[in-house]
Amino acid sequence: MTAFVYAAARTPFGRFNGALAGVRPDDLAATAIRGLLAKAPGLDPAAIGEIVWGNANQAGEDNRNVGRMAGLLAGLPVSVPATTVNRLCGSSLDAAAIGSRTIDVGDADIVLAGGVESMTRAPWVLPKPDRAFPAGHVTAVSTTLGWRLVNPRMPAEWTVSLGECNEQLRERFGIPRERQDEFAVRSHRLAAAAWDEGFYDDLVVPVDGAGLARDEGIRAGSTVEKLAALKPSFRPDGTITAGNASPLNDGASAVLLGSAAAADLIGLPPLARIAGRGAAALEPQAFGFAPVEAAERALARAGIGWDRVGAVELNEAFAVQSLACVDAWGIDPGIVNVRGGALAIGHPLGASGTRLLGTLTKVLAERGERYGVAAICIGVGQALAIVLENVETGR
Repeated sequence: MTAFVYAAARTPFGRFNGALAGVRPDDLAATAIRGLLAKAPGLDPAAIGEIVWGNANQAGEDNRNVGRMAGLLAGLPVSVPATTVNRLCGSSLDAAAIGSRTIDVGDADIVLAGGVESMTRAPWVLPKPDRAFPAGHVTAVSTTLGWRLVNPRMPAEWTVSLGECNEQLRERFGIPRERQDEFAVRSHRLAAAAWDEGFYDDLVVPVDGAGLARDEGIRAGSTVEKLAALKPSFRPDGTITAGNASPLNDGASAVLLGSAAAADLIGLPPLARIAGRGAAALEPQAFGFAPVEAAERALARAGIGWDRVGAVELNEAFAVQSLACVDAWGIDPGIVNVRGGALAIGHPLGASGTRLLGTLTKVLAERGERYGVAAICIGVGQALAIVLENVETGR
């Protein structure tokens, strides 16, 4: 069998300590699930064979299999099983890949895949002491982002900050600050225009009590001149700033996957076929460049080349790594993130992958393109990619 995307939904993405700060991650996840299922009112939720859910932190309210908790909170029957997967930033794209494989091998006809992250509510953690009743002070470690409780056997060059990793990419590929800032301004401009034009109206579902109608981090008035005034964040002489790196965010997203035969059960036509999947890994500090190979592998498995790709959704963790990937692929930058990217919309780690997939599905339909690629870089040197085929143009 082959897996298809039937529907997609997500919450607005909130800023760190912003409008969604008071909402638990399991409630954010449940909101995305309810919003998704509202698009398929004819579907009996008991027919869902599996929930596969992504989450990067799993250290606070998102612990203990948040996918199962979200399904229960969303009102799904207790008979619907669920699992939570963790591939850091790629967790929900991994969930979609796993869900599509589940359908491919015939283990389920319908799978609900998605992910959630509340970076605001990520807790501080304390490691257990080596012995009982230590007399000294202990340090609470933030679980919001990046390395924590690092194994001392890890080589130091692997465990540098995410920003330093991307400063190294900038040196390697000679990508100047101005080009990064221009890319970031484009992301905000396109995201703001997409909202103004109603593109996200049927993709985004409100969060009860949050009062957030749109993605909170979009700055429609961003300019290269304004970004040029920001100080480097990771090196005194560096080029990466708060303006050309993705922010910390809260949010959830989901997609409904099914076999061709599931159309009658779901009550909707399929929108896009999952045509290829790819995973790749490099040295941990080179994680931002890993989407290059992941996308190549996904395209090879789809049996197509870049010349047949009409749309790309590449998660903008940093402007510099996005530009490095686009340059390496040799594609037209104009087909990348045409409705804005993570620099503007936000990057709540576990939710970003299926956000890309839902956006790509709609962009393919809107533009009448046949093939698209969703790709995401992942901390500690990994990346994932999925190729979609627009069902209408593929008939």
